[in-house]
Amino acid sequence: MVQGRHVLAALNAATTCISVLVLIFHKYRMYLSARLVLICTSIFIYTFTGVYFHNGSEYFLLNILFIVILIYDNKWIVGSVSLLVITAFMLIVFMPRSWYLAPPVPAERIWANVAVSLIFIVVALSFFKHIQSDYQREIEQQHQALVSMNKDKEKLFSIVAHDIRSPLATLESLLDMFRRGQYPRNDMEEAADMLYKKVSQLGVTLDNMLRWSTRSMKGIQTRPRHFLLAPVVTEVLLFFEGIIQQKQIRVDLQIPVTAALYADRDQVSVILRNLFSNALKFSYPGGNIELIAEITDEIVITVTDYGVGMSAQQLSTLFTSHQHPGYGTGGERGTGLGLLLCREFTEQNDGVIKVKSHPESGTSFTLHFVKGDFSPEDDAAFN
Repeated sequence: MVQGRHVLAALNAATTCISVLVLIFHKYRMYLSARLVLICTSIFIYTFTGVYFHNGSEYFLLNILFIVILIYDNKWIVGSVSLLVITAFMLIVFMPRSWYLAPPVPAERIWANVAVSLIFIVVALSFFKHIQSDYQREIEQQHQALVSMNKDKEKLFSIVAHDIRSPLATLESLLDMFRRGQYPRNDMEEAADMLYKKVSQLGVTLDNMLRWSTRSMKGIQTRPRHFLLAPVVTEVLLFFEGIIQQKQIRVDLQIPVTAALYADRDQVSVILRNLFSNALKFSYPGGNIELIAEITDEIVITVTDYGVGMSAQQLSTLFTSHQHPGYGTGGERGTGLGLLLCREFTEQNDGVIKVKSHPESGTSFTLHFVKGDFSPEDDAAFN
């Protein structure tokens, strides 16, 4: 205005007012209106000032073109605006320089406009690239979370299936003996009482599994606390009571009454059930299984059987997805998922799992856990 370019001053004032109007639209969440006002009026004003003042505003048109391409996915909008901007840009560049409505804009002003417009292009592209990277990282994080939750779901299914399969197998065996008439009539009452206990035990197991799986709906989480080991071992032995009797396995149990762990009780229970299940599966009828715990500066639990054992090749793939589970001495077939869970749950509880085995000499699993601080009176009060 001071330099006598009144029309250009008025257009600059209009540009400022439009920018303020865009901010107002955004405040009231009128994003579509803000885009249309900014794009349409900017194209008109920059074309007009470029044609009549040759002030370098054609480079601001390039800004509009880049922004439209970045924010719109509709090919018709992008194509139409691109054609319009390219036409306006060429019109400004090839318009005779003698055609203007006011005294020519100083060269330093033109240089400043061009520099600002080019810098804005760099800033805009960098900004949208940063946003795209954030979106990509967020998508990747969501993908990883979904993959993790899917794996946890598969683990929960395998745990529930594994823990239900054993008592169901026992029930199936007893019912088959009933069907074949292998139980004398005077033993029917005792057998019925055994069936009742097995069904009750299965109900308790299901309740425990459902409670634990409900807690783990959003992913398996380790929640350590202090607890006594002996009650957990007792639960495991009761769980496999039918199979122990069926295969006539002798269980050598050496668990100090004061042995306490600091770990997730449910996960430790899953670990012991899997290891004891494998020991039963690969023990010969009439064999022996040792379950021993030692108290040092940590709790060391050892589950040892004297059954089939494993070769060096089997040991090398034992805790991987490439393992090849064999058949038990009673024709039992494993999935291989149990030992993967054992390793993962042990590590999640800051523990270590080790294994020693030789063909036809049995297998020994050793667990190292953090020692807890608990007493029998505390456990009784807690339960």
